Amino acid sequence: MDETVGHRAAPVTDWVHDFDHTDPRWTENPFPIWDQLRAESPVVHTKRYLGCYLPTTYDAVKQISYDTEHFSSRRIIVRTIRPESPAASPPITSDPPQHKPAKQLLLPPFTPDAMKKLEPRVRSICNELIDGFINETGCDVAARYTKHIPVRAIAHMLGIPEKDGELFIKWIHEILEVGISNDTVLMRAVHEMAGYFAAHIEQRRRHPTDDLISTLMKARDKDGQPLSDAHVQGSLRLLLIAGIDTTWSAIGSSLWHLAKTPADRERLLAEPELLPTAIEEFLRAYSPVTMAREVVKETTVSGCPVKPGNMVLLSFPAANRDPAVFPDADKVIIDRKENRHAAFGLGIHRCIGSNLARMEMTVAIEQWLKRIPDFRLDPAGEITWSEGTVRGPRQLPMLFGKVR
Repeated sequence: MDETVGHRAAPVTDWVHDFDHTDPRWTENPFPIWDQLRAESPVVHTKRYLGCYLPTTYDAVKQISYDTEHFSSRRIIVRTIRPESPAASPPITSDPPQHKPAKQLLLPPFTPDAMKKLEPRVRSICNELIDGFINETGCDVAARYTKHIPVRAIAHMLGIPEKDGELFIKWIHEILEVGISNDTVLMRAVHEMAGYFAAHIEQRRRHPTDDLISTLMKARDKDGQPLSDAHVQGSLRLLLIAGIDTTWSAIGSSLWHLAKTPADRERLLAEPELLPTAIEEFLRAYSPVTMAREVVKETTVSGCPVKPGNMVLLSFPAANRDPAVFPDADKVIIDRKENRHAAFGLGIHRCIGSNLARMEMTVAIEQWLKRIPDFRLDPAGEITWSEGTVRGPRQLPMLFGKVR
């Protein structure tokens, strides 16, 4: 069997009672599927993945996000195999009371002020990348641009070589996509990542630096003790995985939208001050991240009973398309005034990297529009989307310049 892919499940014939978030139709275009499920029930269930619920409304997603008594974060990816002891990546896999101290350790490097200091580096990364293809007639924007921006930014923050980016992307693909149904590939990627970070931790023991790895090594827990190597490793794994795939997807979806919607592209060129509002709408409409929870105590969600032992696919993207909360939820309105989207999650696990993601998206789209104002999807190319818990374009062929 080809180890680079997972085991392909049987196709879905009844979305309401047998959904599968890795089905190619869901990967390609999940929005009509969510509409169908939402019309049926605020919570649906599948026997796949050893039993899994999917809340389809904003209210149901919000209820689960805030309920740490009945829903645990110890397993945050829905998989075909139930691990005995899932790899911990604090704080995202932590429940109260361990969660708060683990999260507080990571907040300082992600403040708005810290992002202002990082912004010039991100801007130069974007320009270096654009320099590589601006004189061509077009390119695969995912492969040449969107993929590299968060990879190089997080490598810069962690103090690890930006040239190792392809390695990080390989591990993320193996953990988030192939690993859903292939335990061998998943564990190999986790071990390779552990070995990589162990070497960097050891290096900093001998020669301390002022990067994010050293920040974690210098941190102290609530009892004044240094964090264990396992805790540092888990947090580094989280920062690498959460900091790359998500933002790559968000930048890619935004440029995909602008390539196929000339009116929005022209409006942003004419009104650049609208970009922050447009970014929020891209985050709502194309939210990249679906998390998971494990049901640990029986309860009801929006009147639907949920049973322990099952997983929950916590779809922030589906919540953000709920017409009960967002008027014209299926339309991308780049000047949408009221936009309390859940793209960065809800509750105690709201994303610590939201300032970083917003800054990277803003700079990436700003520089692109400044330097390549005319672009469109290449009709001869194929667009592909990632499957599983993070959704974004992985092949995004575009042509540059006006249609001649």
